[in-house]
Amino acid sequence: MATQNYDRYTYPTVSSTKLPGHPGHTTPEHDAAVVQFRAELESEGFTERLDTHTLLRFLRARKFDIPLAKAMYLECEKWRKEFGVDKLVKEFVYVEKPKVFEYYPQYYHKTDKDGRPVYIEQLGKIDLTAMYKITTADRMLQNLVVEYEKLTDPRLPACSRKAGVLLETCCTVMDLKGVGITSINSVYSYVKSASAISQNYYPERLGKLYLINAPWGFSSAFKIVKAFLDPVTVEKIHILGSGYTAELLSQIPKENLPKAFGGSCDCEGGCPLSDAGPWQEAEFVAPAFSNPEPTPTTTADAPAVAEATATTTAASAAAPGATVPAPTAAVDAPAPQTTSS
Repeated sequence: MATQNYDRYTYPTVSSTKLPGHPGHTTPEHDAAVVQFRAELESEGFTERLDTHTLLRFLRARKFDIPLAKAMYLECEKWRKEFGVDKLVKEFVYVEKPKVFEYYPQYYHKTDKDGRPVYIEQLGKIDLTAMYKITTADRMLQNLVVEYEKLTDPRLPACSRKAGVLLETCCTVMDLKGVGITSINSVYSYVKSASAISQNYYPERLGKLYLINAPWGFSSAFKIVKAFLDPVTVEKIHILGSGYTAELLSQIPKENLPKAFGGSCDCEGGCPLSDAGPWQEAEFVAPAFSNPEPTPTTTADAPAVAEATATTTAASAAAPGATVPAPTAAVDAPAPQTTSS
């Protein structure tokens, strides 16, 4: 029986996250789940975003419960069509971005020590009244989605090529300086919408989250909230007060962290608008997939997939910087980031 080869990656395919269920670190059960998940989606007519890395992200987000992962995927595809994601990526231009950033800086900037994109957001500066004289809530959300799509390609593939391993997540720095009850209430609607997009449609993108300049009482409140969160997610979250510099620099190289946060980077024109990172460096930029159209291959059963996964892992270990094609069937804010692990 013929199937499509969706895994035509042009970047490393073995994840730097050495946990079960991540590319290159899957079990036969994980591989079988990917095969079944993909087959069910293909039977319903889906042909896009069926590559192994994507399917594994949805499966991990739902603890490898295939019906739940499928429901999440179907809802995501429905939203993508209704929101017009593909058209936005091609046509959206955020001409008001420099002015909006005066009131709400949110940007990707270089990488952390693990090679992941660093995402910085300054919530305390939000002034929606002023911002809505420049833009609209809809355009802000459209920009959020376009930036998430750019994270998927070209940012993460470029970072993966530079690091020599598969990187699927970000290091997020959320500055809460100036955030109070009044400001939270005024932006709640937007933050809620933005967080829903992050959590529901772009799962498994959070690597580390540093909440800096956290107001008094924030840590205590989080202790209550974290009891309801997945332990893996909790491990990624770091609540820091005003003395955050040393811990932040232990994860982000000083030369990559903007001066405003204790680093030494001072990009020409300002770090928020620079979009500096491997995704701007020609040697690491390339199409995420090797050819525009899927090519027919032979479907492997789950045991064969597991064997292919092991071969891929061994090949990558022998040549960490090399690009190794993934097996056909299986292997592995933007706006306010959510704690979706």
